[in-house]
Amino acid sequence: MLPVRVHTFISAPREEVFDFLADMANRPSWTDHYMKEFRLENTRTHGVGAAARYRLEPPLYRQWVATEIVEADRARRIVEATRGGRLGRAEGEVTFDLSPQGRRLTRLDMTIHSEPGTLRERVQEKLGARRWLRRRSKKALERLRTILEEPRTEPLPRATVAGWEPARAPRFGISTREARG
Repeated sequence: MLPVRVHTFISAPREEVFDFLADMANRPSWTDHYMKEFRLENTRTHGVGAAARYRLEPPLYRQWVATEIVEADRARRIVEATRGGRLGRAEGEVTFDLSPQGRRLTRLDMTIHSEPGTLRERVQEKLGARRWLRRRSKKALERLRTILEEPRTEPLPRATVAGWEPARAPRFGISTREARG
């Protein structure tokens, strides 16, 4: 598939935008309109190794997608590897590039690239999945811009690990301080 590219300008320091993006638990606050049933894969929510799973429902089909942060260059770039589709055959990559545009202005470029794993997925991509993904991604970046620029009156929704109980974390070698974030 040809890459889907969207961008936005955010009136916030690049480091602040990076920290918000690198925390996978924050994703439902700005992507819940198209990433359904978002769940963390492990207790690590920030930086390299943070992983999540969610469901996409483009026109004519739905698929589960797993994503993991594989590269996080502080305040410059985040790269996520994705797998989805039938039997996880479709592989892809989501890249967030942050560049300063002034003292408190950041340009955020989001590039989504995926390779369909089956003939059926290639056909579905041609029937509108790419346009659907571009529209939803552009809306997500606008929601992200709003979250980072406007003051919050209530806490943002955060994803959690399914079935995770922080009080039981010491049994698995994790301190309760790390488990609470």
